[in-house]
Amino acid sequence: MCGGFTCSKNALIALNILYVMVGFLLIGVGVYARAASIIPNLPIVGGILACGIILILISILGLAGAVKHHQVMLFFYMIVLFLLFLIQFSIASSCLAVNSEQQQEFAEEGWNRVPDSMRKEVQDTFLCCGFNLTSVSSNDPSCELIQKECCAGIVGNCQCPPCLYKLEDKINYAFKLCGGLGIFFSFTELLAVFLARRYRNQQDPTYLPARAVFPKNYQY
Repeated sequence: MCGGFTCSKNALIALNILYVMVGFLLIGVGVYARAASIIPNLPIVGGILACGIILILISILGLAGAVKHHQVMLFFYMIVLFLLFLIQFSIASSCLAVNSEQQQEFAEEGWNRVPDSMRKEVQDTFLCCGFNLTSVSSNDPSCELIQKECCAGIVGNCQCPPCLYKLEDKINYAFKLCGGLGIFFSFTELLAVFLARRYRNQQDPTYLPARAVFPKNYQY
């Protein structure tokens, strides 16, 4: 088992480099989740983005503490990383626990907050009209042009589907992806806390202990 000073130091440095990459990965997943759903106000996805940014900053602190064997840096690194583990684990668990009805509520809340230009862009991209059949708002952009594209070549009564049905699968995939990655990487943060604690309590072999000025057999 890796228990020596040098091995613990290298393992902690490698783990923090991995966390920097994980932080960028979480940011990328969060950005993809927002872009895929087209609704930029999903609060849980925003939490994943925040965790990615904070993880990068904490990793830089951990790298500095590991390279210098700085006791204060390593102490704050352990405390902050453990708090981040609790936050990230809670957010990731929430992503996996959200059901379809709650996802619809989040999406509808985001739909009501975005400007008309964003709603029109969603309707033009997915060829849909309004959010759903039960919550038709007078503030929604006009569907006259979209209706012509949806019903091109169709004779008789035709109506564009609501945007909820077009976005439902993408929103669900984004939640599950964020939750799965968050759960996996949150447990690796516990490993980093354990390594930092052990490395902090180890003595640097290159550091010579203090010696008495006078030898023991010195006669006064």
